[in-house]
Amino acid sequence: MLARGGGRSMGEIATHTALPAPTATRVVDRLVTQRLAYRQGDPVDRRRVLVHLATDGRAVVERVCGAIERRVGNALGSARTPERSQLADLLEELSTPVDHAV
Repeated sequence: MLARGGGRSMGEIATHTALPAPTATRVVDRLVTQRLAYRQGDPVDRRRVLVHLATDGRAVVERVCGAIERRVGNALGSARTPERSQLADLLEELSTPVDHAV
């Protein structure tokens, strides 16, 4: 969720992950402690704090996504099937950052 760009509020994170708000806060606290994410005030609503993916966090996401893509590619082999093409398209879509600006 954070890798798709832009900051996310704690409410958005809790809702997206289906975690209770206190649990989501503890998870984000650990990400911040490990320098994988950081908090920043919302420039539009000064009452909110947004969570952003840090450089180290982006490196982890890219490493994990790359490993998954390699495993899926190996599992599918080199056969050209409609299913493989659809899966490749889906993986491409999932790896492309989405702009959530309104």
